[in-house]
Amino acid sequence: MVTKYWKVDPDRVSDNGGEIVEAAALLRSGDTVAFPTETVYGLGADATNTTAVERIFSAKGRPSDNPLIVHIADAGQLADLVEPTSVTPDHHRLMEAFWPGPLTIVLPVKTGSISSLVTAGLTTVGVRIPDHPVALELLRKAELPIAAPSANSSGRPSPTLASHVREDLDGRIGGIVDGGGTGVGVESTVIQLVEGGLYILRPGGVTAEQLQSTLPAIRIHETEREDVQASETPRAPGMKYTHYAPKGYMHIVYGDDAPAVAAWIQRDIQAAMERGESTGILTFEERASQFEADLVIACGSLAEPETIAQELYAALRKFDQQGIQYIVAEGCPETGIGQAIMNRLRKAAGHRLVRV
Repeated sequence: MVTKYWKVDPDRVSDNGGEIVEAAALLRSGDTVAFPTETVYGLGADATNTTAVERIFSAKGRPSDNPLIVHIADAGQLADLVEPTSVTPDHHRLMEAFWPGPLTIVLPVKTGSISSLVTAGLTTVGVRIPDHPVALELLRKAELPIAAPSANSSGRPSPTLASHVREDLDGRIGGIVDGGGTGVGVESTVIQLVEGGLYILRPGGVTAEQLQSTLPAIRIHETEREDVQASETPRAPGMKYTHYAPKGYMHIVYGDDAPAVAAWIQRDIQAAMERGESTGILTFEERASQFEADLVIACGSLAEPETIAQELYAALRKFDQQGIQYIVAEGCPETGIGQAIMNRLRKAAGHRLVRV
């Protein structure tokens, strides 16, 4: 398969109408197209077309019991996808506050509205409106609800650049719309409102603090579960399988005493060097100068945790590009977007953690 490629300036979307029209036509024909959102690049297909959705799973090597998020251009499309009576005033408050934006809301799916592959056989579907000019224009031109997981091989770090998509999926998908780098850097927050409160099924670009501020009377259950048993179908992406992982062995070291954490990391890396392994450390701008390894990556700043999220997946891919075999990642505080960062790091490390 030859993957088509379109370069689009996100600041001048109206000048790139031909490229977006062509990409939208490919989606309407039942093919797959990768495109930028404000979180990561997504791999899109017509959510109503089972054959098209199958192409997502095939290209990514994604397990079929892992549900997909549906992207729409405006809230008016919601009535075609979910049971209207299930959308409460609290849902509307969340939509008004965070749509377009990195919030996915799980709602009861309207029977027959989308392919059952999208929901992995569940009775619910996650829906969001992305906050990216290229994504929104593509959705408008396609005039379809688009199912779109991250545009990477399943289990690999999510793509924040079109070059990451090409690295994983070139020749396996219909097209790539290159709209430059993404903004948030980690996927959307996935939530579900049920009796008893709001459950964060996956932390992401909208923080628990922001949700609580929007719905002060609602109890927020932060990250209900990060692990799902083999026999279960996860209710949201990222709940069951290892994700975001570099090819080398990786674990996380964290603790309240920063000098002790740094000393433990350096001793661990030194031992790996003595075993003859190529070594890497994932840390932060404030800490990088105190470490020695074959590759030390300063992934953003602790003073601005949003920068850590923005750089995280690209950093994990750099370890692969340099052939690093043994990686130690330094943990960050789990406040604000730090909760999403640590969620992704734990998945990438296969939940291998050391508390110092």
